[in-house]
Amino acid sequence: MRKSATLAALLACAASAPLAAKEGMFTPQQLPEIAEDLRATGLELDPEALSDLTGFPMGAIVSLGGCSASFVSPEGLVVTNHHCARGSVQYNSTAENNYLENGFLAKAKGDELPAAPGSRIYVTTALTDVTQRMRAGTEAMEPTERYDTVEQRMKDITAECEAKAGYRCQVASFYGGKEYTLIERLEVRDVRLVYAPADSIGKYGGDIDNWMWPRHTGDFAFYRAYVAPDGSAADYAEENIPYAPEHHLKVSASGLKEGDFVMAAGYPGSTSRYATLAEVENTFSWTYPTYVKLINDWIDTIEEAAPEGSDARVKYESLLASLNNFEKNTRGQLEGARRVGLVDRRAQREADLAAWIAADRSRAAYGEAITGLQALTEESAAEARKGFWYNFATRPALLSAAQRLYRLAHERQKEDSLRAPGFQERDMTFFRQGLQALDRRYDAGVDKAQWLLFLDTYLDQDNRVAVFDNALGLTDGMSDAALEATLDAYYAGTTLDDAETRLSLMDATPAQLEEMDDPFMQLAVALYEYERGLEDASDARSGRALALRPAYMQAITEWQSSQGLLTYPDANSTLRVTYGTVLGGSPKDGMAYLPFTTLEGITEKDTGEDPFNAPERQLKEIREKDYGKYYSEEVGSVPVNFLSDLDSTGGNSGSATLNARAELVGLLFDGTFESVNSDWDFDPRTTRTIHVDTRYMLWVMDKVDGAEGLIAELDVVE
Repeated sequence: MRKSATLAALLACAASAPLAAKEGMFTPQQLPEIAEDLRATGLELDPEALSDLTGFPMGAIVSLGGCSASFVSPEGLVVTNHHCARGSVQYNSTAENNYLENGFLAKAKGDELPAAPGSRIYVTTALTDVTQRMRAGTEAMEPTERYDTVEQRMKDITAECEAKAGYRCQVASFYGGKEYTLIERLEVRDVRLVYAPADSIGKYGGDIDNWMWPRHTGDFAFYRAYVAPDGSAADYAEENIPYAPEHHLKVSASGLKEGDFVMAAGYPGSTSRYATLAEVENTFSWTYPTYVKLINDWIDTIEEAAPEGSDARVKYESLLASLNNFEKNTRGQLEGARRVGLVDRRAQREADLAAWIAADRSRAAYGEAITGLQALTEESAAEARKGFWYNFATRPALLSAAQRLYRLAHERQKEDSLRAPGFQERDMTFFRQGLQALDRRYDAGVDKAQWLLFLDTYLDQDNRVAVFDNALGLTDGMSDAALEATLDAYYAGTTLDDAETRLSLMDATPAQLEEMDDPFMQLAVALYEYERGLEDASDARSGRALALRPAYMQAITEWQSSQGLLTYPDANSTLRVTYGTVLGGSPKDGMAYLPFTTLEGITEKDTGEDPFNAPERQLKEIREKDYGKYYSEEVGSVPVNFLSDLDSTGGNSGSATLNARAELVGLLFDGTFESVNSDWDFDPRTTRTIHVDTRYMLWVMDKVDGAEGLIAELDVVE
């Protein structure tokens, strides 16, 4: 049997860390290679079945394009996290009709609301290895030619796949470009909001409890997938019908106990487990500390410009939630890196790898590639630092819209197959929906306040950009009043704050946009050539990486294989499975985490004020101990959230948490604060993942929100 990297770690540190997590975000194709350990951990299904993406249970697992989800009924009902659907709740909310505050429940299908523009449900239907086609002949090319060739081949393969109507295809890179896989995905474009509990349940504990344990958050919500009457993918239309998936998950009402097998299937976004020492040093010495300061100032700016209860606050709720989440995660990354000595650990790994390479002269080419990759990553880090503040200074929403429109006008002069990704005809629905969605996520006053914040820091930097300064009229020693007056003229003189105007410009030529007197468009035109130069330089660096990183990853793979380890690829938003058990832990001396929280913990935390303001009906049911059939003898109440030792990251949010029989027992929604650094370096002692228990989901639906019809639609098993 080949072991995952953590299996060896478990054996090595068993005496000092008897409770240790399993490392590995495995592709479904890798699961048969670790079948023995899956069975030993408790899986009752045949591990081979998990590698069949069109069979059960993988055929029920879907992506939302940033979060994970799963089908839970024959009528296209999809369950995911509340925070994954919250953008759609926010999009449909106003200050007068605030579904964020009150929750939303469609009593009948006709009451369901369209999800936010751009919402999608992707069902993976097939995988094809296209490595040879993608890489053939690229080794001898110059960096820019290599990058352009790989990008063009990716577009060509994608276009061939998407000739099949209703599909959105993706060519995914694994192991730094060593392997490529074509992923065929059915694209469901008509997505509707079915049910989301109020923030006082779905976001209970808010930013205070985010990444923390114990947790009492009802982080769940439901969408429904719709298609045309003939079953084909279609945009929203009243005559559309619910999509009928080939497979859906049964929902467990009997739940779990400590030590039970669990696995999560979903689409983790990205990890950096194989990042080089230079990448680690730049991230943790400069990028993350810089972000922490900036994000805190950014949050304060929005909250001041968009007071509680205002329509502007509703528009920026999703952004605020994202910023708070990112800020806390980044602090956790920094603390975790210090705790485990990440830089020293990465330096030791590179030294051990170098020693393995030096032990055999036939491996010398690996050493040369790694030396080149280290130099490239240092160069890339320097360029990222140089452009950091300029990128924020050019972040205003209407400037971004103007830049995208002007770029589109130029790209439309080319054949569709030669356009840059994001500007092909396949992208135009998203493009259009993004321009439409801006209305519900933009307020001029808030946007200007953010721009002032970013410019204030930019003006203090040495790496100023002359073309930007000249176009905006920025000068050394410019007063705050003069800067604010300059920005006021932009917001007063623009017409891009109107959705119809923005949409009408999608068909404009470059010359027509250049003739506009809109200040944001004029600024976009002025910056165009400079930004294309930045893009060209970035493409050249990426082309160099395409020659160097695959060799580095081949060295890692062979080195680990020599130790009996199975190298899984870094997360890249493709379907992965991670497995382990329901498990508490002790992340620090004197600190113990129990594996379950209960309803009573909600009342203990409740203050009546946000974010600990549970609905009165919920508190009444808890006080009366009305547990219904969701009671757990093990915890003496209804379990709310539970811990596992699963390996997860962002994008895993909403992942189906399955028991040994592949029944839905929860939804993965977070990690503990001590776990977040596992994006870079897996720490088996502290890594714990947080899930909402299906028993709590069903209890809320039954006892609090009156969602009996929805429960009846689910295939609930005792």
